[in-house]
Amino acid sequence: MKDFAASEDPAVQAQLDRLAQLSLPQGRIGLEVVHELLRLLGDPQNRLPPVFHVAGTNGKGSTCAYLRAILEADGKVVHTATKPHLVRYNERIRLAGELVSDAELASLLKEVLDIGESLGPSFFEVTTAATFLAFSRHPADACVIEVGLGGRLDATNVMERPAACGIATLGIDHEAFLLVPEPGAPEEPMVRIAFEKAGIARPGSPLITQSYREDMALEIERIAGLAGAPLHMRGRDWWAEVGQGKNGTIEYRDRFGELTLPLPALPGRHQGDNAALAVALLRHQDEVNVSPASMAEGIRTARWPARMQLLGQGPLSALVPGREVWLDGGHNVDAGLALGRHFAETDGLHLIIGMLSNRYPDAILDPLKGKLKTITAVPIDGSDAHGAESYADKAVWAPDIMTALKNIPDDGLPVLIAGSLYLAGKVLQKNEEVPD
Repeated sequence: MKDFAASEDPAVQAQLDRLAQLSLPQGRIGLEVVHELLRLLGDPQNRLPPVFHVAGTNGKGSTCAYLRAILEADGKVVHTATKPHLVRYNERIRLAGELVSDAELASLLKEVLDIGESLGPSFFEVTTAATFLAFSRHPADACVIEVGLGGRLDATNVMERPAACGIATLGIDHEAFLLVPEPGAPEEPMVRIAFEKAGIARPGSPLITQSYREDMALEIERIAGLAGAPLHMRGRDWWAEVGQGKNGTIEYRDRFGELTLPLPALPGRHQGDNAALAVALLRHQDEVNVSPASMAEGIRTARWPARMQLLGQGPLSALVPGREVWLDGGHNVDAGLALGRHFAETDGLHLIIGMLSNRYPDAILDPLKGKLKTITAVPIDGSDAHGAESYADKAVWAPDIMTALKNIPDDGLPVLIAGSLYLAGKVLQKNEEVPD
């Protein structure tokens, strides 16, 4: 699956068409090509402001959102690189808080594609090189960079000494890439995931993580030790109690002291955990100073589209007036568990779901058992997706989101649209809530 994109700007579209022709060459995954591509571009990854590099299976994007919001609340100028895009490719490159312009995006992509033509780079290698090139050309106080796939062999994993590296929640995902047998790699699946994610560790760069089961924690500790990265793990070096206190707070502490922080506006207990990781990342590095007040303000104001997002007024939500319409792009077990927790007190729920054919529907359905009044399956434009028969005997098919919403029973119960970030992007576009 490639992250195809479209643009109304002809110059951008011309380069996106070139990008769409790229794929991951069969049998190749590694950092050799991206290193050579960056060398031809003058190694822009070595000329960046202090970098926060974040990996994980779930929560890495939200952690990046909190980092950006906290840094900006402190008056810092921040570049961010997140993925995938939801509606516009421009979302992947944010310069000083603003999406990269069409004109600069077209120029960046052309420059990278032209200079790397003989290397046969992948979509992700070109995207990463263009991002680093953009970041190196605009002054900023910090960069926040989200890992794409895994960590050890992800195209972003070329920086020599980030200010800090972080690892969010871990789970099984992208098995076709991350669980391929390899000499020297752990065989147990979750330990292998820990091995891959911990591969972002760098000499002298603090590595800050959530807590994990013992065998996974030991693997991360081993990799950090081999890399010479100071390790700061939740439950060992820092602690956070989420949802404590009269009004609900994050009670955070580490060797530097204690903080009482607000719960995020983003829904879900897991968002408190993600916010706490962002705070731990900032407190265990010494290249960018941030005040506790800015940490609290950033946690309150952070936004992260398509992750348990309550849709606003728009053409889609208007089709089911008077009820909540939630959107979530999660597609794995941890994402399903978060949905289950969020809707635990709900009397009933209508699910509209679209999942890529290489995903597992039970990851979303099982945590919502007993809550689902209807299940409507929808296609994902341009992708192979599961049919209604993959979800449940009572699931029905609709040709598109609008038809699915129109057919929801008029009972006032909330609606959840879930299963894929690709689908989520289409929903945001149709509801006129394009990320900016």
